Amino acid sequence: MTSLTNTASPAPTFAPAVSPGEVADFFALLKPRVMALVIFTALVGMTVSHSHVNPVIATVSLLMIAVGAGASGCLNMWWDADVDAVMTRTRTRPIPAGRIQPGEALAFGLTLSVFSVLVLGLAANWLAAGLLAFTIVFYAVIYSMWLKRATAQNIVIGGAAGALPPMIGQAVVTGSVGIEGTILFLIIFIWTPPHFWALALVKAGEYARAGIPMMPNVAGPDSTRRQIVAYTALLAPLGLAPVVLGFGGMIYGGVALVGGLAMLALSVEVYRRRDGETANKAAMSLFAFSILYLFLLFSALLAEQGLGLFRPVLG
Repeated sequence: MTSLTNTASPAPTFAPAVSPGEVADFFALLKPRVMALVIFTALVGMTVSHSHVNPVIATVSLLMIAVGAGASGCLNMWWDADVDAVMTRTRTRPIPAGRIQPGEALAFGLTLSVFSVLVLGLAANWLAAGLLAFTIVFYAVIYSMWLKRATAQNIVIGGAAGALPPMIGQAVVTGSVGIEGTILFLIIFIWTPPHFWALALVKAGEYARAGIPMMPNVAGPDSTRRQIVAYTALLAPLGLAPVVLGFGGMIYGGVALVGGLAMLALSVEVYRRRDGETANKAAMSLFAFSILYLFLLFSALLAEQGLGLFRPVLG
């Protein structure tokens, strides 16, 4: 009797196409902290419109605005991989560290860009989608590929991209951009130079090695300090504009007044302290507080006006 031998091969095993580490690296390309700020400021842009929006449309729109912001961040990291590789705070990012190939990042960013704009247009309206597309192009092309390496005014002009989400949020709700969204845009736009230049004073050496013409490297630290004070002097009263225009209440007014005065005081300290570690501490104190300042401003508006946003539209 002939014996039979089982010659069947073992069942194949399949490795996952993308490992958890790769997922984390692709997510890091989207600059999640910037995405969180974009979602937050876009949401406030929706609330100041005094209009109601279907909660599903609002949620999808915020998600697409976040994806669009992440796409522009990804394209920025793709273009700036050479610069990131020589700076301490960025050299461990996925592309300079070799964990993601530049071509993969480029394809990822472009795909998310097109996807976010199309879905936002279909879910909300094409004005909002157009503003999102403009934001992506402005940040990835105008700022990253041109301004950042060409002029010390890179942050000033390029800051427009980071200031647009409130206008996009308002466009989602109303189909237009009004004075409310414009004022929020201006607040973020004027806030950006003192926020980033405070950090640039501390990191001037790294920017110089990377060949990035930040203001302290081009105009000098003293001129940068004067400009920080000048922009902050504009920001403090501008922060009170929502109260004057009637879409900021007493809570917001108090936060804007106290926060604006604190920003001014810290900017003056940056101007006064110019030597060694005390200068760096003053600059980093302004940098850190500026983040809190912007968060508190927009949180106050959200607290005052945001409760009725997600009331479903009937009829």
